[in-house]
Amino acid sequence: MSFASDTPSGYFKSGPARLWASANPVEKAALVIAALLCGLALLAPLIAPFDPLDQSLISRLRPPIGFERYKEGHYFGTDELGRDVLSRSLYGLRLTLSLALAGACIGLVLGGALGLAAGLRRGWAEDVIMAGVDIQIAVPFTLIALLVLTLFGSNIQVLVFVLGIYGWEQYARIVRGEVRKITELPFIEAARASGGTPGYIALRHILPNIVSPLVVQFTLSVSNIVILESTLSFLGLGVQPPTATLGSMVGFGRDYMPTAPWMVIAPALMIVLITFAVQILGDWLRDRADVRLRQR
Repeated sequence: MSFASDTPSGYFKSGPARLWASANPVEKAALVIAALLCGLALLAPLIAPFDPLDQSLISRLRPPIGFERYKEGHYFGTDELGRDVLSRSLYGLRLTLSLALAGACIGLVLGGALGLAAGLRRGWAEDVIMAGVDIQIAVPFTLIALLVLTLFGSNIQVLVFVLGIYGWEQYARIVRGEVRKITELPFIEAARASGGTPGYIALRHILPNIVSPLVVQFTLSVSNIVILESTLSFLGLGVQPPTATLGSMVGFGRDYMPTAPWMVIAPALMIVLITFAVQILGDWLRDRADVRLRQR
C-alpha cells in the first residue's frame, strides 16, 4: 500500500531547506555571500596562496592579474612591502569577523542581562542601570574607545573588551522596554497566577517574545563593530601591524590609492559585503524568529 498521495510534498524537507525555500532572491544572495565569507575566513590558512607576513621588496606594489607587471601567483597584487594582498585579505577577514562576532556577543549578553534585570526588578536597580545607559549614550563611544586603547594599549584582549561594551546600552534599552510591555500582558499574569517563578516566566514566556528585536540589534551591532574596528585601525589604534584586519588594510592603503588602488579595493569590498549580508539576513531572521509573525 502506498501512502505517497497522503503525504505533503514538502513534509520531509529539512529545516534548512524550508528556510532556503522561504527566502526571496535578495535573501538567498545574502545567504550565499555570508556562507562564502565565513568559508573563506575559516579556510584562510588552507587557501591563502602566501604567508600574509612574508615580505618581498622586489615584488612591492605589483598589480593584480591581468595588468602589466603582474607577479605570478599574486592574483590581487601586492602591497608596499611586497606582501600578497589576497592572503592578507583572507586573514584580515578572519580576524575582523572574529572581533565583530565576539564584540556583538559580549554586548548582547551584557546589555540583555542588564535590560532584563531593569525590566523585571524595577525600583533602584532599574534607575541605576538606566542611568548607566544614559551616560553611555551621552558620551560618543569613539572617544571612550580612544581613551581605553590609549591607556591600556591596543592588544587583542583590550580591543575585544572595547568592542564588547560598544552598543550594550541599545540592547539594555530594547530588552527593558520589551520586558515592561510583555509583563503587562494577560498571559504573563496567568503564568504568575499558576505559580510560575520569575526565572521560569522570563525564560519560557518573555525571552521567546523578544528574540526578534534582539536579532535585528545583533546584526546592526556586527555591522557597526566592523566599521568601528575599521575606524580604530584607520587611526592606528586597532590591531597593530604586521597583523592584518580589513580596516587596517584600508587604513594603510589610503596613501597608495592614486598608484595602487588594489591595496584598498579587496578589503573594502569585503567590508561592504559583510555589512550587506548581515543586514539582509538580520531582517530575514527577525521575521523567522518572531513568534507572533510565525503564528500568522
